[in-house]
Amino acid sequence: MRRRGERGGGDGDNGRTGGRVRPARQQRSWLSWCPRLRTLLVDLLLIYLSVPFLIRLFPVLLTKFVFLNFLSFPYFVDLRRPELLLNNTVSLYLDTEPGVTVGIWHTVPGSRGAEAQGKDQRWYEEALGDAHPVIIYLHGNGGSRAASHRVQFLKTMGAADFHVLALDYRGYGDSSGHPTESGFTTDVLALYDWAKARSGNSSILFWGHSLGTGIATNAARKLQEERGVQVDAVVLESPYTNIRDAAANIPLTKIYRQFPGFEYLILDSLALGNMFFRSDENVKVLTCPLLILHAEDDAVLPPHLGHKLFEVAHSAYKDKSKVKFINFPKKLGLGHDYISFNPELPALVKDFLNMK
Repeated sequence: MRRRGERGGGDGDNGRTGGRVRPARQQRSWLSWCPRLRTLLVDLLLIYLSVPFLIRLFPVLLTKFVFLNFLSFPYFVDLRRPELLLNNTVSLYLDTEPGVTVGIWHTVPGSRGAEAQGKDQRWYEEALGDAHPVIIYLHGNGGSRAASHRVQFLKTMGAADFHVLALDYRGYGDSSGHPTESGFTTDVLALYDWAKARSGNSSILFWGHSLGTGIATNAARKLQEERGVQVDAVVLESPYTNIRDAAANIPLTKIYRQFPGFEYLILDSLALGNMFFRSDENVKVLTCPLLILHAEDDAVLPPHLGHKLFEVAHSAYKDKSKVKFINFPKKLGLGHDYISFNPELPALVKDFLNMK
């Protein structure tokens, strides 16, 4: 029995004692983290503030962000063996200028798939003259020709009876050299010459995706202005007007758009790095059929850039029927990379090109 005034067992006391001690421990723990957290926040702020100035001082840093060629995904893929990912495909290598060799995958039309089994590169080269149209596919930044959405493109358009030559520009994949805008044009025109020498009267198209759309219009314009030769068509998938507009709209630069001097420090530095990709100027010169494809839910390059490019081209072209814009509704979920997953794509392209 307890006597009057005697307190109960120690549990209550320990609980109250524990209640007094526990917040003190929590407080000490929080205080110990404060200097670390403060240091981390200061470091992040310094990085945030220094990046624009470093880019202005060293524009070559910006080329790394634009080209992303150091991201060679998918990793551990043997680019010399496309048959591990694709049917009816062979890998070849082309010297585009002294010291530069680029890797290419050639997918033959699906209707020749059975015939292609076990054939060597020579057979594939001769197959280019079979009257099926030839697509020179110019991919976007980052990765190699083995990226999943690029493999899907080869499957889709190969099955639709196109030859597809998928190029890894200099500095990408297993291609040698270092990426530059002018170098990309050299690579594309070298591949065009190689294909033209083997394709007879077959149509040749430049098909650019994302960054590759600027490369496609650069090559088409140079071909037309310097050689008087017109590529048979240009298809631009998820395009932009020029690299400055693209940089001002991509998600990566969102945190800097309100930064004082954003245009001077970052956007103007693109020109210092010799990066322009002026598709909006190029389409004013082109006269070949031009097809622009853009998805409403493109979160990388907003569709208004594709619309703007179409408006520039449509105003410049004398024959308005040669320019077309195809919008892919948001409900399809195609985004920036997956227009080639739309089963209707080949029919849309063939309809524009008046092909059966």
